Amino acid sequence: MEQAFAAAAINFVEPKSSLKGFSTVFSSNNILQDKLSASRPETFSSALPKSAVSTYPDEVRVVPIEEYKEAAQCLAEAFAVDEVARYFLDTPDRGHWSEKDKWDLHVSIMEYLTYAHCLKGLVTTIGPNYGAVALWMPPGKNMDDFWTNLRCGMWRLNYKLSSEGKKRYFDEFMPLLHDTKASVMGPRDNDSWYLVYIGTKPSSRGRGYARRLIEDVTELADLEGKACYLESSNEVNPQIYAKMGFEYVKRVHLQRAMRNVVMDIMVREPREVETESEGSIDEKHDEKLGDY
Repeated sequence: MEQAFAAAAINFVEPKSSLKGFSTVFSSNNILQDKLSASRPETFSSALPKSAVSTYPDEVRVVPIEEYKEAAQCLAEAFAVDEVARYFLDTPDRGHWSEKDKWDLHVSIMEYLTYAHCLKGLVTTIGPNYGAVALWMPPGKNMDDFWTNLRCGMWRLNYKLSSEGKKRYFDEFMPLLHDTKASVMGPRDNDSWYLVYIGTKPSSRGRGYARRLIEDVTELADLEGKACYLESSNEVNPQIYAKMGFEYVKRVHLQRAMRNVVMDIMVREPREVETESEGSIDEKHDEKLGDY
């Protein structure tokens, strides 16, 4: 798992957890947000920029780096009320911040993460106007190097987060994700697919976009014989992930706030597929991911 950029929970539903208002939470990392009913707070409505118009049909495609802002906007809207995302913003030493201040930082974090995944991972989208977006880290890849950190802008969080926010993000959240994934996956930690974030815009939910983004990669993972790993902070998501082959492993907690923030760890083992020639598997791999 990428220690420097671990995104935490994936969301199918809205953000990983649906709280009331952005001051409650915005979401990070998992799937089926289409099915959840966490709408972004009205206080943010005036701060939400319009997404760029996309003319792509409803099929999964890889997001090029020049479109990272549009993809990040989708994730920002999807995770606007996620507990994990809010965990770094709703701190005692940021009580004077407006909801717009917090929203702007939330968008910046999503932009940093999306850019980093464009550089070193895999970013996919589906639907008009980036209706749903997924951030994946493929086997053997990570975003821990200095130049990726510099180019994507994550280093700016050292100056944008509050003192307590930095403790929550860098001292608690990132080490927890890194250590948990290493413990759960063992020798496969660097040889598995990691679903870092997945989110669907409120306006695009109910169309099965998140499922298609996940299955586009799990199909490839099956061909490769690789496991898939994710964290989810929304209590509804595990039931949805289970339908796609993910199994619950354990629960971890973020504990520096007034109440704990929960994340469920899930792993999907590769399924057997019909025998294909090695050439056809390589061909499919190249077709989906290219050079990552």
